[in-house]
Amino acid sequence: MINFSTQLKRFPFLEAASEIAAELSFEIFIVGGFVRDLILKRDRKEIDFLVVGDGTEFAKKYAKQLGVKKVTVFKNFGTAHFQFGDYDLEFVGARKESYKKSSRKPEVVSGTFEDDIKRRDFTINTIAVFISKESFGTMIDLFGGYEDIKNKLIRTPIEPMITFDDDPLRIMRAYRFAAQLGFEVDESINEAAAKLKSRLSIVSQERITDEFLKILASPKPSVGLNLLYYAGVLEVILPELSNLAGVEQRNDYHHKDVFNHTCEVVDNISKITENVWLHFAALVHDIAKPQTKKFVEGTGWTFHGHEELGARMMKPLFKKLKLPMHKLEYVEKLVRLHLRPIALAGEEVTDSAIRRLIVSAGEDLEDLITLCRADITSKNPRKKSKYLENYERVMKKVWEVEEKDKLRAFQSPVRGEVIMKVCNLKPSKKVGEIKKAIEEAILDGKIGNNYEEAFQYLLEIKDEFLKKG
Repeated sequence: MINFSTQLKRFPFLEAASEIAAELSFEIFIVGGFVRDLILKRDRKEIDFLVVGDGTEFAKKYAKQLGVKKVTVFKNFGTAHFQFGDYDLEFVGARKESYKKSSRKPEVVSGTFEDDIKRRDFTINTIAVFISKESFGTMIDLFGGYEDIKNKLIRTPIEPMITFDDDPLRIMRAYRFAAQLGFEVDESINEAAAKLKSRLSIVSQERITDEFLKILASPKPSVGLNLLYYAGVLEVILPELSNLAGVEQRNDYHHKDVFNHTCEVVDNISKITENVWLHFAALVHDIAKPQTKKFVEGTGWTFHGHEELGARMMKPLFKKLKLPMHKLEYVEKLVRLHLRPIALAGEEVTDSAIRRLIVSAGEDLEDLITLCRADITSKNPRKKSKYLENYERVMKKVWEVEEKDKLRAFQSPVRGEVIMKVCNLKPSKKVGEIKKAIEEAILDGKIGNNYEEAFQYLLEIKDEFLKKG
């Protein structure tokens, strides 16, 4: 029989839980993700306690023993929560659940240990460990979860059709765990997900999006994305992405299929950074290719303007997915600019073109560069090396020009109030036109990015603009 008492000694506050359990004559277990991650040797700061007895009573006595004053109690669900140091401790009395077709919120009644364990989503989350003194650290594994962890397999403790029908969000969670842990998914889960995908309509968009972003934040998002696609779930939750599958593209540094290419770009990004919004930008960078697809004889498939259309698609997509709107501008910018550095790699690069790239990207220049590097997914090592070499040349020029011209957060060194004073103008469109002309002169290299040269240039052009009326 497997015992975790040695591992649990790292958490001395659990001894107090054992003492309270003995005092109340309750059986106490640690269950769920904490046990799973203990086996996988992953750090976790959330601990779920299963109490065969009154969970809220136990939580209050335990909190008092630990010197914790604030305990949050959820009477309707018979659960409680408090924070102890860095740890979030959750308590629930053993219970049974029943669901209505129209809601994923269960009706809860008291139940046995077995009732509680079998209501859980996946076998890897059904393992329990005794905290009670007489059996401290002993594992209880009713559904073979320990072997499933060792075999890297995700299964449901009961029929997946029942598990997913009760709570359709578990479909998303299955594929999220697969991506996060690198596990395989039992085929019965895929079959049930395909049949019950429409049930996701009863789940709030916020919860679906939260699980989807966790897939994107995983070490290899393509695992979850492909599972969602092949089960038909992606066409329900994000048809704009599902539509990329089967769209061919002919390009030396891309795959043929846009969905496969997108998955690889997201994986490439995930190896470099944990910035989930850069992951998201990678996910949607080619999202407008189906709408812009055109076959040109002698060239093949083209997608002219997909970067601009893709950027325009972001606002309605953010609203639909209920994504935080303060991230919209960042994603729009990366989608709109993702071809710019690649285009520069294929021509003699002028300082002017480089300046315009730097100004357009602003403080997100490094993230744009990271996205563009990740976008090269050719399987031909020679071609990939060639494109990356061209890239290095362009980026060397970017850093040189950026260092020389100090172009971040760029705007005319001569501000509007100075232009109005020199030209004897009131606030008007013409002031903006003059300011824009000064900025263009800097970007074209006619003048330096400093006040003295910009002011002199203003004196030179003011009469020309004033004559235009």
